[in-house]
Amino acid sequence: MTALESVVDNVGAKGLDHLWRPGSVAVVGASDDPAKWGHWLASGALSGRELRRVHLVNHNGSRVCGTPTVRSLREVDGPVDLAVIAVPVPAVADAVDAALDAGARALLVITDGLHRLPRRPDLAHELAERARAAGVRLVGPSSLGIADTGARLQLAWGRFVQGPVAVVTQSGQVGSELAAMLARDGSGVSRFASVGRQVDVTTEELLASLVTDEPTRAVLTYLEDVRDPRAFLEAAAALRAADKPLVVLAAGTSAAGSAAARSHTGALTGSIDVLDAACRAAGAVRAGTPAHAAALAHALALGARPRGRRIAVISDSGGQAALAADVAATAGLTVAPLDGEAGERVRTLLPDAAPSNPIDLAGAGEQDMTVYARAAEAVADSVDAVLLTGYFGRFGEDSPSLADAERLVAERLTRLTVKVPVLVHSMADEPITTGTLTRGGVPVFADVRTTLLALAGSAEWTGARPRTLPPAPTTEHAPGGDASYVAAREVLVRAGVPMAEAAMANSAAEAVEISRRWPGRTVLKAGELAHKTEVGGVVLGLRTEEEVAAAYRELTHRLAVPSLVVERMDERPGVVEMLVGVRRDPVFGPVIVVGTGGVTAELWRDTALELAPVTEEQAARMLTRLRGYPLLLGWRGAPGTDLAALARCVAAVSRIPQAEPDVAACEINPLRVAPDGVVAVDALLTWNDTTEEMYR
Repeated sequence: MTALESVVDNVGAKGLDHLWRPGSVAVVGASDDPAKWGHWLASGALSGRELRRVHLVNHNGSRVCGTPTVRSLREVDGPVDLAVIAVPVPAVADAVDAALDAGARALLVITDGLHRLPRRPDLAHELAERARAAGVRLVGPSSLGIADTGARLQLAWGRFVQGPVAVVTQSGQVGSELAAMLARDGSGVSRFASVGRQVDVTTEELLASLVTDEPTRAVLTYLEDVRDPRAFLEAAAALRAADKPLVVLAAGTSAAGSAAARSHTGALTGSIDVLDAACRAAGAVRAGTPAHAAALAHALALGARPRGRRIAVISDSGGQAALAADVAATAGLTVAPLDGEAGERVRTLLPDAAPSNPIDLAGAGEQDMTVYARAAEAVADSVDAVLLTGYFGRFGEDSPSLADAERLVAERLTRLTVKVPVLVHSMADEPITTGTLTRGGVPVFADVRTTLLALAGSAEWTGARPRTLPPAPTTEHAPGGDASYVAAREVLVRAGVPMAEAAMANSAAEAVEISRRWPGRTVLKAGELAHKTEVGGVVLGLRTEEEVAAAYRELTHRLAVPSLVVERMDERPGVVEMLVGVRRDPVFGPVIVVGTGGVTAELWRDTALELAPVTEEQAARMLTRLRGYPLLLGWRGAPGTDLAALARCVAAVSRIPQAEPDVAACEINPLRVAPDGVVAVDALLTWNDTTEEMYR
């Protein structure tokens, strides 16, 4: 067994053979009415009757699509591998029992609303238990259906164009939209699966089943939740290892879900950030809209894998070239000046045009159509991808006499993809020329923004650095109460985080004595209080022994606390204040966050997040994603900070959940980063609700 097959087996997808490769199919609820589900399922099943036996079940026994039917599955003569059930809710349980009696090995339940059945709200789960007891897999209920276009298995509402992209969706209608968009882009579907309520077969299993599906070259999934995060990560990583890009479209991932968090680490990051981190860890890529997701999956399936983000823009319109350059910049792509050799080649090709990027053909294409291909060839060695935007693709449509010449240029562009990805934004309405491009591995889109988002996403996928997946959480944790600053210090010291020099004082005299240990100013903190700042439990910048004693007496009296933390104030020059925190996400487990810290943390909302733990190298890469990264390097003459020390600290904090199972969250804010190292000067700790009262 190969490593990829092992992943498929571990996730449980091996049990889906009868779903995707049935020797016989029965449609229960077949109808001759084109407006009903049963008609779509019956006609779809019959389209593959040359490859498998098809049984149609209609309670009246009337002919469907010109084919005889039986009144019950119990009347079927011969085995049934896959039973598709689309009957009214009250009849579903009997239909499932009949399918199991007929020896079905897989069930696809289309019927919706089982949970609304009076006195049987758990019927769907009951049916799943019956199926599992018989060794049968069940997809649904509330599924839009499944399709395998290569195997002519069409058991869903709608029609699916054959192509290289598999779609696994938690919303049937969103899945239909994605399939239609793929078809409009000139691509199509290899497999389609609407998971419905997932009472048995899950999204993660269906994703894993695609690892070894040869016709599938890219995978597109729409998620509303992740039932088994470990299985999702393993399936995504296996797809990556099989060179099958996974594009994730997700809903319900706004930061609102974390608005009630008590720390910056929670309040500044939402579930979408965690999902992005999960995608990065496994080598997948996330898209923001259905159009973006479909375009990206289409481009990746055709083999558009740019090595980087430097692109050349070629157009037969100065306006379209300028607009493309603007959109490219917002998409994170670089339209850089051409290097010497490329510039010289463009100057030779277009003597009347400036050898700049974007390249404006300025009507040259109308004189000699081969200039489109020759311009792309001239710059291919100096960029990571070529974008052709404008009229090309429409010549043959508007002037049929030019169709052959345009097709030959299109074929020349497809040959260039061996060297560099080529993407085309075309004004064409008909695939006279664009079909040649698509079949040759050149993605074509009708909108320049869609084209460039697909290109940027492809570059993101190609440049991803999948990591060894973090260990799966062993237990579920629920956050309990907040611990004291003293407890937070203890945890961070054990983790190896440099903390400001400090000690507990039980009297004003002891506080003064402690403050004599260091030069400079002193800070007093009500260390037993978790939220010190909110109650005025911190006094900064105490210079003299008299100030220390007076502040000690005032704080202990006002807050009614028996002791205070006496801490050395960090007064190093060139300091940048950062936030570093770790928390347990309810789905994917521990996550590590680093960002711009201090009192303005929520103002800038500048954070980077990864699944925890991370290595020092991974932590260093997180820093480069921050908008405030230039501050760490040294801004306007300021000295650069100790990035290595900061990365060590981030990595150390990321290991806390493994080392301290009782800790639900731990945050340093601020972590003061200077040229000579880091010092944590404030921290918040939240323990799990199962933790002993050790910190109270």
